[in-house]
Amino acid sequence: MRSACSMLAALALVSCNSPTDTGTGSGTGTTDASATGVWSGTDSVTGLAVTAFIDSSGQAAFFRSDGVQFTGAVQVSGSTLAVTVDGYSDFPVTFSDQSTFGIGTLNGTVSTGTGIAATLTFTTNGGTALSGTWALNFLAQSNTASSTGAVSGNYTDNVTGAVTSINSAGVMTSQNPSNGCVLNGSISTNDTSHNIYQVAFSYGSCTGMYAVLNGVQFTGLASLNTSSSPVQLGVAVTGASSTAKYAIVSTLTGS
Repeated sequence: MRSACSMLAALALVSCNSPTDTGTGSGTGTTDASATGVWSGTDSVTGLAVTAFIDSSGQAAFFRSDGVQFTGAVQVSGSTLAVTVDGYSDFPVTFSDQSTFGIGTLNGTVSTGTGIAATLTFTTNGGTALSGTWALNFLAQSNTASSTGAVSGNYTDNVTGAVTSINSAGVMTSQNPSNGCVLNGSISTNDTSHNIYQVAFSYGSCTGMYAVLNGVQFTGLASLNTSSSPVQLGVAVTGASSTAKYAIVSTLTGS
């Protein structure tokens, strides 16, 4: 369940890299850049690694190597990138002020298939201000074709040791022996030309401090890194109950 993000290895509008190309941006006759793909780099403010999954509909998950995750819908005009983000600590960890959620903005530039340079401004619900300056590079794995067949298999969580099984139809199941959590959900792709997957699942039977996750519907993004041996599936999801918001970043290793 709880996973420290060990994968240092996801935003889409226009270009040869995106199936949702519209040709010109903002009525100016200029082509909008594409942010679709898997991106990786460093936050010069914290020194932490940052990874991004951005799908062809513009949904994005940016996450640091400490598990802190920022999600939102990417807007690109020309080379200018803007995202209003929700930010989460990695369950069950909290921010320094004991809050687990906040809001902010990410603004910068993107070059199709090359890089993203952006500045984060963020404040937790507890009033703590966080900032970041990110330099992210486009990863070649972005252009690997995606399918439920390609991602099917058994994967072991790098931290908890729980095994997640994915069948060829994208059905996901898992049970964590340490906390009893049973996972049921699915993984799918809305753009087979890019290595970004959509994930949805819920937990049941969780015990102890993890019982708050029972019935919570998690959604997010994933990417399969086939260049690692064995392959690794990075997953970044968020969810909410009637009283709280949660996020989980996981690295799952294939077997």
